[in-house]
Amino acid sequence: MPVTEFKLTRAGDVALVTIDNGEDWTKPTFFGREALESLDRLLGRLEGGDFRAAVVTGKPFVFAAGADITEFPEITRERAIEGARAGHELFGRLRALPFPTVAAINGACLGGGVELALHCTARTVSTAVRHFAFPEVFLGLFPAWGGTQLLPRLVGPETAIKVIVSNPLRQNRMLTAPQVAELGIADRLLEPGEFVDESLAFALELAKEPLDRLEPDWSNAETIFRRARTSVDDTVHGAAPAPYAALDLIEGAQHWTIEEGYEREQEAIGELLPGPQAQASLYAFQLVELRAKRHPARPTAPPIKVTKVGIVGAGLMARQVATLFLRRLEVPIVIRDVKQEIVDEALADIRADIDSQVAKGRYDEGKGRFLSSLVSGSTDYADFADCDLVLEAVFEELEVKKQVFAELELVVRDDCVLATNTSALSITDMAADLRRPERVTGMHFFNPVALMPLLEVVRAAETDDVALATVWDVGEKLRKRPILVNDAPGFVVNRVLTRMTRVIMDALEHGTPVEEVDQAVMSLGMPMAPSVLLQMVGPRVANHVLERMHDAFPERFLLSPALAAMADGGEPVVLEDAPRTGEQIVEEVLEAVADEIHLLLEEGVVAEAADVDTGLLLGAGWPLFLGGITKHLDQSGVSDRLFGHTFADMTVVAPA
Repeated sequence: MPVTEFKLTRAGDVALVTIDNGEDWTKPTFFGREALESLDRLLGRLEGGDFRAAVVTGKPFVFAAGADITEFPEITRERAIEGARAGHELFGRLRALPFPTVAAINGACLGGGVELALHCTARTVSTAVRHFAFPEVFLGLFPAWGGTQLLPRLVGPETAIKVIVSNPLRQNRMLTAPQVAELGIADRLLEPGEFVDESLAFALELAKEPLDRLEPDWSNAETIFRRARTSVDDTVHGAAPAPYAALDLIEGAQHWTIEEGYEREQEAIGELLPGPQAQASLYAFQLVELRAKRHPARPTAPPIKVTKVGIVGAGLMARQVATLFLRRLEVPIVIRDVKQEIVDEALADIRADIDSQVAKGRYDEGKGRFLSSLVSGSTDYADFADCDLVLEAVFEELEVKKQVFAELELVVRDDCVLATNTSALSITDMAADLRRPERVTGMHFFNPVALMPLLEVVRAAETDDVALATVWDVGEKLRKRPILVNDAPGFVVNRVLTRMTRVIMDALEHGTPVEEVDQAVMSLGMPMAPSVLLQMVGPRVANHVLERMHDAFPERFLLSPALAAMADGGEPVVLEDAPRTGEQIVEEVLEAVADEIHLLLEEGVVAEAADVDTGLLLGAGWPLFLGGITKHLDQSGVSDRLFGHTFADMTVVAPA
């Protein structure tokens, strides 16, 4: 990782400090050990200089992205405390300089970058800034370089809770520059053109006359914190300690001195950072932010250039996929279904989505008209003749899909890639009767398509490298994070989720109340109650997937009378009055999930447990503090108890 340095130049009587690592914006500046040593040297020069003020800013498009989390895995309590103390001491020296300091936030400002800015006398922010946040709670941590103490002192408890706790728990929500200014975190909102010059002028103003800020309002603190803890309970159900620790520290800022607040942060991070949830979160973050973007299994063959896409099917899933292709690729999209009225309805829905983007200001009217003109549809395959990629998204029946591919092969070019969005069926069987089965692959999207980042790219028995490379390349252009999966029933995510669902159905079939089942599963920190998730997916869809998994693995995926009854619109069937306890349900869920993951790894469905975790994180919304799941199974001893080894120690080479 490039080394971050604090570089000092002089602008008249003002010290201009630039945080830089010598790289462009794609490699943000982080604060590792060497960066803190550079800050130490800089502070010595500032403390001994004859400056009237100082401005701290970043390289183009980046202010600072916070601590270098690559230094966190396997960290000890002592090292965690030492790291927090080092940050407190250095940032405290910045805060204690005998002249005003201005943090000129010119770009992305995250975590420790925000804390550095809070230690300055004042802050300016460029209107171009779109990423300002404390992501620590999202990572199973909290801001431990003074953030929990300084932000509530600046803007009050309610805003501090929003920025430090609530936003991270809402999928790491970021603030934009106008929001940073509106919340009172920044003192000036400036245009980017003269941003540094105006920040320098502001610093000189402060040298003449200090800012007069209102004291934050703590009068309703008791109610604010009670509501905040209730909200955290509803989100993580007590499974993650970080948001609770952050709330305690923010609340303490009302009474503690800064020095005492620093000490409390140090003690709390010493307990939290080496703990299982934080370590699992860091592992998961590395998966979804680093490994998934540069996946080790990314195909190396040159992909086909996709200039036109065909979609077979015009149902809900097909419409979502077509809309995504249209918006991201901006190439002609042609849709086909058996009835023209279904096609017309799909086209209307897609164009309505484009119109809504125009209404929101994301596209101008000309761009909206252009995109709407790119999508067309009919009931025949004639317009598929010049497609480079055709994706089928019809009903989940093998014979129906085989017929679709057979009809397509009569029309499309020999180099056209054929893909299926099947969630559970064998792609190898689907392509078996084709003249060119090597061009058939899987592109398994997750619902809702626009939001879920995962794409399972599936290699069937005869899929060639060009087909794989093409759908992988398209997936990345759709802003998805692909994982490579070998053809197997349910692939990865649906296979694991269906195994878990069968345990849940078993509990219901033995008379366990739905509420108790939900509570047990959510005690793991799951983002949604199983009963709510089932209604979102649809009991008929869930039962259909279970039936397909039963066909493949009847001994593990038993058919469920309860789920079948729900699929028919009834109440779950109770077979026996022998309800499970919450502890039993959790144990059975973890053991079933562990068993299924172990089996699919042994079968070579994916090459590493990391791919399973990535799939569950990005395709099913499992929490980072479980590490996907295999990290939790290793940490809790489940994997070693069941298999005699951890998933981390399990090496599997997926078949080519």
